[in-house]
Amino acid sequence: MQPVIVIPARLGSTRLPEKVLADIAGAPMIVQVLRRALESGVGPVLVAAGEAAIVDAVRAAGGEAVLTDPDLPSGSDRIHAALEAWDPDRRYDVVVNVQGDLPTLDPALIRAALAPLAADDAVDIATIAAEIVREEERDNPNVVKAVAPLTPERRIARALTFTRATAPWGDGPLYHHIGLYAYRRAALDRFVALPPGVLERREKLEQLRALEAGMRIDVALVDAVPLGVDAPDDLERARALLAARP
Repeated sequence: MQPVIVIPARLGSTRLPEKVLADIAGAPMIVQVLRRALESGVGPVLVAAGEAAIVDAVRAAGGEAVLTDPDLPSGSDRIHAALEAWDPDRRYDVVVNVQGDLPTLDPALIRAALAPLAADDAVDIATIAAEIVREEERDNPNVVKAVAPLTPERRIARALTFTRATAPWGDGPLYHHIGLYAYRRAALDRFVALPPGVLERREKLEQLRALEAGMRIDVALVDAVPLGVDAPDDLERARALLAARP
């Protein structure tokens, strides 16, 4: 595989406006995410920016960025557009989509997302999940569940579905889906060309479009859920965590 990491980022955010440019430990959040991605050692890192201010911040830090249409409907569309402009010769055949609000992301999680693609050529898209350990998250619709036959011994399995409901039923673990994806380049091309799916619109989960179209998504089990910065409290926590880094 020849992977590239692409980080979609835009300024629009309802709960925390312009959060990707918020200062964290002396650098904009998008630059901290860029650094975590580079630390993974997976491959080159590109920021797919919705606004020129993000491009400027990334380039000032020595990173690479491409300006994309701010009105693109999703992060997947944004990374596809950026990659088509940046790599028209298609040197890179695997694309890792890392969200732009994960400044404390463990780089090992990026590597983990590639494992299902390396394990089986039939996998179109790979993603990661962690076992839910907090009881209140089991019934929280904001915690998306990956339904896959994962076990402590079987740490990669095919996703049967993703849902905001509490699923599967019965005794046993539930898995918190982490929205970090690795696409085969051809699968990303196909995905962004698909119309929104029935279940995608109902659950507001983009990955259901791929499953509804017959694409295969495999899930790798990881040990922890990264901190996503969605609110002011998350931002302060991220600042404290990165300030404490050696």
